[in-house]
Amino acid sequence: MLEKFKGKIKFNIGLKSLILIGVCVVLIIVDLVTKIFEERDGWNFKVIPNFIEVVSGSRNPGCAFSFLAEAAWGQIFLIVMTFILLAVLIALFIVLPERFTLLKVAVSMIIAGAVGNLIDRIAYRSVRDFVELNMFGNMVACNFADFWIVIGTVIAVIDMLFINELSVFPLTKKAKEAQAKRRDENINESVPPTEKENLPREENHDADTDGKSDGSGGGQ
Repeated sequence: MLEKFKGKIKFNIGLKSLILIGVCVVLIIVDLVTKIFEERDGWNFKVIPNFIEVVSGSRNPGCAFSFLAEAAWGQIFLIVMTFILLAVLIALFIVLPERFTLLKVAVSMIIAGAVGNLIDRIAYRSVRDFVELNMFGNMVACNFADFWIVIGTVIAVIDMLFINELSVFPLTKKAKEAQAKRRDENINESVPPTEKENLPREENHDADTDGKSDGSGGGQ
């Protein structure tokens, strides 16, 4: 079983990937540094009143919308699940070809957000939130790591739906051409080998027959 995939799975770490790894590290640092300064200086100010506000001291022992915040096993579960998610995302980042630029950008952003919040869960048993956003009339606390995850997820969905060569509804010229080429290759592969071999032979046989007929006619 492993031998079948050995030749197909390749590491695709080129210049773009190295740049994105660097960007991922920077995003993690930005998240952690803002949390440190928020704690130290006690940030409290309004960017857009009742819509975007910075409030110091918010802590979330759960995940999105405080899910599992009250569960005794919640933190352990979230830490384990984050490690599993990171393993999958890192593997995906490594094997994705360099031409899937947007998808690699998305994966690197999600990794950065996951690592930022994972560090909080391990060190503080909760996630440090300080940015409050108005969502459907309720102020929801989050942080920059959450922003990276959300933005990365949106980019990945858009790319997989409309942009890359495997997209469901290809809108770009490059995606359409790649899918058209793949359809042609599938059609060629679906033609039985016997038909591919017989067709040229039949044509050559007809040409030889015509040549002999012309030659015998000319001799008479």
